[in-house]
Amino acid sequence: MKKKTPKTKKGALAGKTSKKRAPHKYIFVIGGVMSGVGKGIASSSIGTLLSAKGFQVNLVKVDPYLNVDAGTMNPTEHGEVFVLNSGLETDQDMGNYERFLNRDLTDADYMTSGMVYKAVIDRERALGYGGKCVEAIPHIRDEVMRRFEHAAKVNKSDISIIEIGGTVGDYQNIMFIEAARTLKIRRPQDVAFIMVSYLPVPSKLGEMKTRPTQNAVHQLASYGVNTDIIIARAEIPLDQKRKEKIATACNILPERVISAPDIKSIYDVPINFEHDHLGDILMETLHMPARKTTASFQAWKKMARGIKNNTKHEVHIGVVGKYFNTGDFILSDSYISVLEAIKFSAYAAGVKAVIHTVNARDFEGKNPNYASFDKYNGIIVPGGFGESGIEGKLNVIRHARENKIPYFGLCYGMQLMTIEFARNVLGLKGAQTAEINPRAPHLVIDIMPDQKKKVAEGNYGASMRLGVYPAKLGKGTIAEAAYGAQAVKERHRHRYEVSPKYVDQLRKGGLVFSGTSPDGVLMEIAELPREQHPFFLGTQFHPELLARPLSPHPLFTAFMKAAKDRTKIIVSKSADDAMAANIPGGISIEKELFAE
Repeated sequence: MKKKTPKTKKGALAGKTSKKRAPHKYIFVIGGVMSGVGKGIASSSIGTLLSAKGFQVNLVKVDPYLNVDAGTMNPTEHGEVFVLNSGLETDQDMGNYERFLNRDLTDADYMTSGMVYKAVIDRERALGYGGKCVEAIPHIRDEVMRRFEHAAKVNKSDISIIEIGGTVGDYQNIMFIEAARTLKIRRPQDVAFIMVSYLPVPSKLGEMKTRPTQNAVHQLASYGVNTDIIIARAEIPLDQKRKEKIATACNILPERVISAPDIKSIYDVPINFEHDHLGDILMETLHMPARKTTASFQAWKKMARGIKNNTKHEVHIGVVGKYFNTGDFILSDSYISVLEAIKFSAYAAGVKAVIHTVNARDFEGKNPNYASFDKYNGIIVPGGFGESGIEGKLNVIRHARENKIPYFGLCYGMQLMTIEFARNVLGLKGAQTAEINPRAPHLVIDIMPDQKKKVAEGNYGASMRLGVYPAKLGKGTIAEAAYGAQAVKERHRHRYEVSPKYVDQLRKGGLVFSGTSPDGVLMEIAELPREQHPFFLGTQFHPELLARPLSPHPLFTAFMKAAKDRTKIIVSKSADDAMAANIPGGISIEKELFAE
């Protein structure tokens, strides 16, 4: 009789035991006192720090608004829309997450109240709940928890860092906090809560006040959630006395109050957290064995020092936008990915970027004043929608082309660059985009055929050309030289394209379409030859969405190198003018631009 072979456990090899996977850990980041205190940067920095300890980390942004995604939200109120590879339009914090983690995120890493409620309602309509009465508790709460767990599974991560948008006390985020509380009850060893709170220093008093933070922690406790760690945001560092005061009032240890004062560079935040042993504190809180930070973190430290301290060569960049003025203040969040991409490539080019925000409306009218552009080494026109400020942008683009100022157009910036070329080089009077005037005599930029029906039906949400698409690059072009490749993939967000009817005419006039879709139908990159202009290039896609501090985008880097070259021209011209006018010390401008 044949002897039977003993069975082994499923998933294990004979004679060996399978290694049990450690339980998944969750860190929830919640805001206190007021919005805008830096929850996104804190979450990103914690992710960077834990990744540097060798953990697989995923970051999740929870937005409590009822919009299904961020695509239809006004950038002057909410900041930029960040697009993932999939095409999902998300909150700008997702951009910070990708930049800090140096990798792409997934759809599972983002959720809104609208997404959650829509999923539950759609399931109910399909009898997914078997005829039960569907309610906020437990069904909405459980859907939120399911999404937390799904994100961890998709990313195969060890730790999830989940930022809950808004501030403690907001009605809108209570359901997400309730989901986090329930997860803590079910898995008490695996969940930690961090509050990022603000400590004001009233100017008339000159004393840092801890009471608002104490109240925020107490309010969170009223929801059944006890804070484990407090990240105390303030203009200045906390002293030990206030750490102890907060700790006593909030029932935590003083070392778990982390001081987070205002700093010059957000990329120093993970380094500061490491100095305060935040990673070790989290390991202890989550009942995990301590780990040392790996040597790979040195690259981050080097980058952070370079971005902050590289002041030897300053390059002045004018970013000409339409979303800067919101009342009496400047909202740079409308273009945050562009501004950060400039910094990364400035570091790569060995310069420090001095960014000047320029309102496009200031250059409209009959006689715009371009004197301010004499000091700029490069000009960027980023994306946008609508008519406001467009003529101002067109005037600036013409000035950059005619005066050989390095120019970089992003999405709308490429479309307007094409219109300007058609008007002022080809002589096509009235050249325009169908977005502004669909009855213009020369629709050089027209709506994509598949978009016409969507717009006619009022279908604006998640209906643009969104996400990653491939492009092929022309040989010998600026674009190909920058990428060092002939095929690339980039993220898109637009409805309008260069009209195929005008492509041949534009090419014959001298505009080079150095990047196209693989089938050659869609124009992805336009440029002027280097012998005509040092850098005059626009992209239909958004290269800023793929720029990372440890891997700057090649087109931004090429632009910054061209801008760096222009500093020599500006200095030389200024010196010549000073000598011609018999003004002593004309070279002082060089000293100012390149000051240590």
